[in-house]
Amino acid sequence: MKNLKVIAFTHKHVELKDLGNLVICNEELEDRLVNLKTTLDIPEIFYIATCNRVEFVFCGGHELNDEFVANFLQQMNFCVPAERLQCYLGQVTRYTDMDALNHLFRMSCSLESLVVGEKEILAQVRRAYERCRTAGFTGDYLRLVMDRLVKTAKEVYTYTNISRNPISVVSLAYRKLKETKLPTNPRVLVIGSGETNQNLAKYLKKHQHANFVVFNRTLKNAQKLARELNAEAYSLSELAHYKKGFDVMIVCTGAPEAIINIHLYKSLLQGETDKKVIVDLAVPNDVDAEVVAQFPMHYIEVSSLQAIAEKNKQERYAELENADTIIQQNIQEFLAVIKQRRVEVAMREVPEKIKAIRAFAVNEVFAQDLQNLDPQAREVLEKVISYMEKKYIKVPMVMAKEILVQNSQKEIN
Repeated sequence: MKNLKVIAFTHKHVELKDLGNLVICNEELEDRLVNLKTTLDIPEIFYIATCNRVEFVFCGGHELNDEFVANFLQQMNFCVPAERLQCYLGQVTRYTDMDALNHLFRMSCSLESLVVGEKEILAQVRRAYERCRTAGFTGDYLRLVMDRLVKTAKEVYTYTNISRNPISVVSLAYRKLKETKLPTNPRVLVIGSGETNQNLAKYLKKHQHANFVVFNRTLKNAQKLARELNAEAYSLSELAHYKKGFDVMIVCTGAPEAIINIHLYKSLLQGETDKKVIVDLAVPNDVDAEVVAQFPMHYIEVSSLQAIAEKNKQERYAELENADTIIQQNIQEFLAVIKQRRVEVAMREVPEKIKAIRAFAVNEVFAQDLQNLDPQAREVLEKVISYMEKKYIKVPMVMAKEILVQNSQKEIN
């Protein structure tokens, strides 16, 4: 694995807002990678960009010293000042050989993610690889690496609990919401259009909910979310005058105290007496405690969800050791696969050379002798030659593979 290299910029060393300067748009990716491959003589490469990492995975005999990495960044033509590029040089993480392989496995299995156990990282890596494969930037070596990364990640997600329980408040809130008995196409009142409410509302839309109304202190922001939800939008000041009732209220604002008091809640009910679902994800809560006490409701609030999220997070971290065991097993298997593949590539010409030897023997060296044979004898001889030809091709290749596998096991042990 001495030729596997990774140049990585991650949330561990780079501010997330600064990572955006290293993201390459799809329209420019091919031109930049072509320039990089040509200038630095890199046989295979693919590029990964997520919300918390930018990484370049490639193969070659390059030493990842400061000079090479600086040249690498310059060739990528990032649109940042020279002094900022120098700063990135101090924030880069470099992986070579087995460290690079181990990093790729851990990264694809979400052991190094900002949110441990987030399955989306595997999908992001696969899309990144496929984009570069389609453009011709990868070859047989990185194909084998990618195949094993996918296999390993699937095993980690299947045989450990590292991703089983959600750890985001929004996903937990949605699970709680699903447990309630909602009417068909419930009326969803969204109060506040910040990131938390955006994400939860999008969960609902994704699962075929379509009856939304959005209120926000700033009407412009309410309208932006409303466009995504195909909903009506109003200023928060108009909430007291809303007369259409609701089944679900999702509320999360930045108000310093509760905004849903008894008087406002009664107004929003419009005389309805059925049990409502209230999802209050604000800190402090946006729904007054007296409202929760006096009216029938399924009340889902942020503090209880945060406690569940923290418990689930600790359970995920407890699974890191089990996940790493699966990774190490796959790495050992992969080393043998790589060596076998090298034998296959190295011996690709063996069958053609043996066929050429056969043709020369039949048509040149022993041509006269063969002409003197009767048809039956010649047919038998052809069968013998064909049999020997197959064996001469197969036996040395099998033996070479076995020797390499045995040597691999000795190196491992």
